[in-house]
Amino acid sequence: MVILFDEQLIPRNRAYVDIEDRGYQFGDGVYEVIRVYGGKMFCKTQHLSRLEQSAKEIRLHLPFSLERLDTLLEELVSQNRLREGTIYLQVSRGTAPRNHPFPEQARPMVVAYTTEAPRPLQTLREGVRAITEPDLRWLRCDIKSLNLLGAVLAKQKAVDSGCQETILHRDGRVTEGSSTNVFIVKDGQLATHPADNFILRGITRDVVIESAHELGIPVTERVFSVEELFRADEVFISSTTMEVTPVVSIDGRKVGTGSPGPLTRQLQTAFEKRISHSGSPS
Repeated sequence: MVILFDEQLIPRNRAYVDIEDRGYQFGDGVYEVIRVYGGKMFCKTQHLSRLEQSAKEIRLHLPFSLERLDTLLEELVSQNRLREGTIYLQVSRGTAPRNHPFPEQARPMVVAYTTEAPRPLQTLREGVRAITEPDLRWLRCDIKSLNLLGAVLAKQKAVDSGCQETILHRDGRVTEGSSTNVFIVKDGQLATHPADNFILRGITRDVVIESAHELGIPVTERVFSVEELFRADEVFISSTTMEVTPVVSIDGRKVGTGSPGPLTRQLQTAFEKRISHSGSPS
């Protein structure tokens, strides 16, 4: 397997990160995860634009253009012969003696690698279980930064509870999942948290909203309460790796009938069509 290391494609065993890399010591950097279907990157332009925006928000200058990065990622997928899987792409502020202020001389470091991963077909069919927890993360969740300890702890709480996701809330208002965006359906209408600093504006989230508009499903980006979450007819989560996944129980309570709902199924079908335009799903 080859990886993208700085601006070169090299064997993985030749890549080493310095102990004073700021991504390692401070979490000082940003990242993206891009899904590959049928050998093609899905929503590539949107992911690279979000990477650029996240970097801008932390005052990190990408070491080369998005066009150059695009070319390198295409070559990475090709050389690894990836058909179904993901690309993990990370940019740190670079290597410098450990000090909190931005270093003047450090050059940002780009690393990317591919992973083979089938689509989560079973969870797409059957749905997942979730728990709720207070959202204790920092207030710039719109930046896709390397600081993921809050998400890691929330995800582990779900695992410890025999569930697959933790739905977070601030003062009783639902924000997002530990690694997903959250949607509720009530009386045929779709709602999800506004794309402000309390959530990451998911690429799949945007695809879902676009698909809902195309299908004539009313969508509102608004804050909703945990109680509304419990009373929803349907709940689903979205992300690059989980696509459009139904949630069938929350804190041990059934969502709706306890099975994936019809509107969720419609949006899953619409998402499948988007995939078919980018590659051939497995």
